[in-house]
Amino acid sequence: MTSALLTPASTSSTSTAPRPARTVRADERAYIHTLVVLDTAILAVAVLVGYVTRFGDHEPRGSEVPYVLVAPGLVIAWLLSLRMLRCYDDRVLGYGADEYRRVTSASLRLAATIAITGYIADVGVSRGFLAITLAVGTLGLLVTRFAARKRLHLARCKGGGWSRRVLAVGDTPHVLELVHTLRREPYAGYQVVGACIPDALLAPVPQRLGDVPVVGSFRGIPEAAEAIGADTVAITTSSELTATRLRRLGWQLEGTGIDLVLAPALTDVAGPRIHTRPVAGLPLIHVEAPEFRGARKLIKGLVDRSLSLLALALLAPVLALIALAIRLDNPGPVLFRQVRVGQGGQEFGVFKFRTMVVDADAMLAELTARNESDGLLFKMRDDPRVTRVGRLLRKWSLDELPQLANVLIGHMSLVGPRPPLPSEVARYDGDVARRLLVKPGMTGLWQVSGRSDLSWEDGIRLDLYYVENWSLAADLTILWKTFGAVVRSRGAY
Repeated sequence: MTSALLTPASTSSTSTAPRPARTVRADERAYIHTLVVLDTAILAVAVLVGYVTRFGDHEPRGSEVPYVLVAPGLVIAWLLSLRMLRCYDDRVLGYGADEYRRVTSASLRLAATIAITGYIADVGVSRGFLAITLAVGTLGLLVTRFAARKRLHLARCKGGGWSRRVLAVGDTPHVLELVHTLRREPYAGYQVVGACIPDALLAPVPQRLGDVPVVGSFRGIPEAAEAIGADTVAITTSSELTATRLRRLGWQLEGTGIDLVLAPALTDVAGPRIHTRPVAGLPLIHVEAPEFRGARKLIKGLVDRSLSLLALALLAPVLALIALAIRLDNPGPVLFRQVRVGQGGQEFGVFKFRTMVVDADAMLAELTARNESDGLLFKMRDDPRVTRVGRLLRKWSLDELPQLANVLIGHMSLVGPRPPLPSEVARYDGDVARRLLVKPGMTGLWQVSGRSDLSWEDGIRLDLYYVENWSLAADLTILWKTFGAVVRSRGAY
């Protein structure tokens, strides 16, 4: 069965030629240099804003502090703090939240150092000037890093930009799984350009795993990485890759500039739940259990209800206008109440603005053959049951605003898995049923990742990832990304 996955190189499909390693390294250096320039500009602007806000266009009276020296000194100290906290480390740039955490930590440590030094040395630098400068600078750094990352992601998705060239090493099924996982998120910047598999699977003629060339066996991993210009060796699961063999491989890669990473068969688990504990010389990976109750859940519920109440109050005029438009466009009720399944399998009525004709359910049987979904959902891009106003509401997700009442009641959360229908839940298997361990949400990872454009498998994967790894910080990030997804109206129909 394994050999069937291997195809001769001459008969496999040809993928886009990978970019040369020299070009990739040049792109990496250019990106880091750009970040340094942007950070310097942001910090200079922050110092200027802090000075002008605190003192206006006049010199501070009675001050012995030479702000003409303090300003550039503060910028230099801030850049050094960013450097010391490794905010320009290529291993954290462009993916994940660690880059933002390091930038924030560097700014906070600088603030603490200035406060302590100023107190000890009794230096009379204006606290208002420092507070404004540090606040504006930290926010500016985070926004600039976000914008730079989005530009980098766009370039990577188009086949350009700085990406790591990966040599995947392991058994055939695990290498294929790694390739599939990395290609699912091309913006992460990991491009598999070759593979090394066990000796027993090699054939006299060159082989490929899909469109990834097999460039060697476990005997010559460093040579294979150098031959294809890889800068990262990713080790997947294999019984032949013993601890001794991996340790020797690490020694062989020393001084080559090639990174060694391990890709365990532990997927869709967020970093905060993973802790490495050295025990008897073994780096044991400890995975914390998902949190489905407790103080954090209580806080999440309070935040949900507070924000939903505030949103309902602010959006009351908008809700009234939408209700009027629905009533004038098509006869029937303004609101549509549908039975959905919530946390623990409890059914509840979800509220939505009506976007279809009144007898839409009766017409469903006639449209079943035109279903565009690959799973349990019914999806149809040009559904004839949708009204004119309904199409506009769906495009901008305005039909879901009444669900704020469900959040206020406690049936739903602002962020969570999509609320399923009872007919869907009846066909759930054991894995998919884990979606019911938390409250469904008005928005979620599925909302910010493509909505109806997602396959059933991808939608379920994202929902399960959220269930296992939710956090208040992630909720705020998803809510922020939801605005962008709604404005782009991607996958909304």
